Amino acid sequence: MARPLPQPVRTYRVGGSVRDELIGRPHADRDWVVVGATPETMTASGYRPVGRDFPVFLHPDTNDEYALARTERKHGTGYRGFEFFASPEVTLEQDLARRDLTINAMARDERGELVDPFGGARDLAAGILRHVSPAFAEDPLRVLRVARFAARFGFEVAPETEGMMRAIVRSGELATLAPERVWQEISRALMEARPSRMLAVLRRCGALAALLPEVDALFGVPQAPSHHPEIDAGVHVAQALDYAASRAFDLPARFAVLGHDLGKGTTARDAWPRHLAHEARSVRLAERLSERLRVPVDCRDAARLAARYHGDVARAEELRPATLLDLLLAADALRRPARLAWLRAACEADRNSRPGRANDGDRPGEWLARALEVVRGVDAGAVARSAPAGRVERAIREARLKALRSWTRASRGQLVI
Repeated sequence: MARPLPQPVRTYRVGGSVRDELIGRPHADRDWVVVGATPETMTASGYRPVGRDFPVFLHPDTNDEYALARTERKHGTGYRGFEFFASPEVTLEQDLARRDLTINAMARDERGELVDPFGGARDLAAGILRHVSPAFAEDPLRVLRVARFAARFGFEVAPETEGMMRAIVRSGELATLAPERVWQEISRALMEARPSRMLAVLRRCGALAALLPEVDALFGVPQAPSHHPEIDAGVHVAQALDYAASRAFDLPARFAVLGHDLGKGTTARDAWPRHLAHEARSVRLAERLSERLRVPVDCRDAARLAARYHGDVARAEELRPATLLDLLLAADALRRPARLAWLRAACEADRNSRPGRANDGDRPGEWLARALEVVRGVDAGAVARSAPAGRVERAIREARLKALRSWTRASRGQLVI
């Protein structure tokens, strides 16, 4: 059980929970700052130490994190190059001053009163992402954090903050970020309500070209108007990401949307607006991007599938049975149906994010799902037992093709969803 902290120790709730409370968003996690305490004070009161780089303690009853008020000083490059100083003399305002954005530098005291020394509530009401102090420029990871908050809230970046972000990009310090940290921020931004805002913010400050050059290369590339009324390949990907967010697609599907058209950024200018064979180029670029960011295997595989097969999925009802079967097998849909679900989701976003098509449904995906059920209906074990030695795989394939041919003849033009 926790024992009361001695006077004159003061405890403040800080950060995201205060911000989200002010705008009526749910806030499950609560972080606290303790002013005037030492590590010995905390442990004597029953708090459990967990921090390695600076003193953080867990409340013995709630498991909430309580951090001693601290300041920081940059002594190297990158986001790791910091020294932290925690002591009873550090004030709440000094602790809040080291935070990234004004909307994250607010606190509530023990009476529930708002403590807002940097105007965070004002910026929150105005929809502005503004840095707290010049120390913002010392941490390159904050460029990605600003983009993530823009994707979450739809806020604009203050001009002076955007200027600092450009300076960070010019300094080259983005290259010091570990791939895992870059992926952590990008993946979280992809799961926000408006992922397109992440791309817009990163692009304006030059960070998109530095971190995601394959995506940055899509902007300004025209497409065939008959297929893409939005014309610009980068604009299309941004719209498709927002569509995926509006349908609450999971992370592998959203990353697949991000990577499905990357090959269009490498099309020769004299071939615009056509992008022949861009699928193969997209696969290679999606693999390169996945490797560089060290993304999870499910995200890598989803992006690779969407890059290769989004064109085939769009015309699923027109595919020959052999092509349809090859697609299902390439997706490993018989063993791992989630992979087909990711492919379907990414391709739905590709099609339906175009103007006027938001309610078009997923007819091609439904066709694939029913084709999969037809293939599942073939008793591969029985076929294998009756097949001649050395012809088992061929016999199973022929049985599946026979079932698909029969089904497609009966079903073309009859699908109702």
